Amino acid sequence: MPSDPRRLADRHGIRPGLQERVGQAARRLGTSARMLRYAEALRLVAPPRTSAGYRLYGERDLLAVALAGELQARHGVTPAALAFGLRALSDPELAGELRLLGRLAGLGLPAPLGALDFETGKARRLLRLAG
Repeated sequence: MPSDPRRLADRHGIRPGLQERVGQAARRLGTSARMLRYAEALRLVAPPRTSAGYRLYGERDLLAVALAGELQARHGVTPAALAFGLRALSDPELAGELRLLGRLAGLGLPAPLGALDFETGKARRLLRLAG
């Protein structure tokens, strides 16, 4: 079942305009400040810093951490696995290598990804022509 940001916000009391330091954010989300800093190191969240250097978690950051926790629990994965998944979504070369691994492992290639491969290839050809 896909996650609903409004449901996450309601569950954790996250509201528009909310801004909290790392300790407050950790308590709100039922985690530790250390885990929030780890999530930042993995680039699962990128809270801005105050002029004094404190992390300031806003609505988007809090929702990202809440969703990451929900995905970890639902799918039995680590924060590092989520970070790798995000990297695979944003790096076409890595995504292609993972699809190749899937084919070699006998998992097949779902049709929607085949269409994305076609569009990605087309975009790369256009960029080569333009460059």
